[in-house]
Parts: sequence; C-alpha cells; structure tokens
Amino acid sequence: MGVAARRVDMLKELSATATEQIDVTKEDATERLQTLIGQLGGMDLFFYASGIGKQNRELEEAIELATMQTNGLGFTRMIGEAYRYFAKQGCGHIAAITSIAGTKGLGPAPSYSATKAMQNVYLQALEQQAKSRGLKIHFTDIRPGFVDTALLSGDFHYPMMLKPEKVAKEIITAINRHQHIRVIDWKYRLLTALWRRIPKCLWRHIRL
Repeated sequence: MGVAARRVDMLKELSATATEQIDVTKEDATERLQTLIGQLGGMDLFFYASGIGKQNRELEEAIELATMQTNGLGFTRMIGEAYRYFAKQGCGHIAAITSIAGTKGLGPAPSYSATKAMQNVYLQALEQQAKSRGLKIHFTDIRPGFVDTALLSGDFHYPMMLKPEKVAKEIITAINRHQHIRVIDWKYRLLTALWRRIPKCLWRHIRL
C-alpha cells in the first residue's frame, strides 16, 4: 500500500509500503504520484481524499480561490493522472471523497459547494468516457455529510456529525462493492433525497 499526503508529519505516523509527499496544488504533484506508483510496482486502486472547505459568508477572495485551487484544479490534476494511468493499463478503480455539499449551491460556502458539484459531475463524465472507450475502470464517488475531523473544528456546531470510524467502514464497503455513488450514512441519504426535490424558486430564499 502506498500513501501520499501534503503534511510530512502525518506520513511519519503511517505504516505503508511506500510514502510520498504530494501537494495537489503544485505542478509536480503528478510526477510525485508516478514516483509513488513506481515504488509500489503498479497501482490498481486510486483513493483520493484531499480537499478543503470553509464557510465564507463575506466571500473573502483568498478563501474562495484557495478552495478552487485545491478542490477544483488539484482534484482534476490528480484524478486525471490516475485515469490516464488506468487507461494505459486497461483497468483500475478510482474512488474519491467528494461531499453531499454538491447537491445544491450553499450560500455560506459558495466555492466549496460549487467545487463539490464539479467533482460529482467530473467523475460521472469520466465514467461515461471510460465505458465508451471500453476501459475497465471503476469509479466510486463517496459523499459524506459532516464528519468529526479537524476540518470542522471550531466554535460552530454542525448537526448530524458522523464519527470517522463509521465513515471509514462505509468507505471500505463502497469500494469493495464497486458502488458508483455512496452517500454516508442513511440519515444523509434521506436528507439529500429530499434536498434534491426542493424547487430552485424556493431554495434561493432559504436562509442558512
């Protein structure tokens, strides 16, 4: 198993066959991924879990652009590299953590919800392309709700918070079953089903 992360201190805590420091916002990220693949002798599963998110009601430029850089460009850069690798290999599995935030545009977090919607559609598009090209590449779009991690630490209280251990188990199940989309957990599956049905003319007037 190979593991890559931006923070070197986190890599030191992991037990893996090979590790590599990768910052998805840097242009050398794909080269570093290929280095990691080379150390492992190949790759069958690419699991992507990089992303940032923050409420930005005042629409601060730095926050919006950093979110776009990581969740948009970084995501496209790394998922694209994995796709090209598997296309050349002829098979593989791409699994990525996106979010239920892509269901509709969220006023408190504009760039976050926008980039998550982009990620959902990008994976869908690649899956269609792979099928058209006759490539045996599987895709799993993992969409959690609020998870009790450092990303959501702070004074704001998030409802329906999920435990990381529970989320991890559902992720493993989804990957092993080659599920196309996995919303975690049942409460969020119900929430998103109802959320999608809210008309745009009503959604734009809801205060969050």
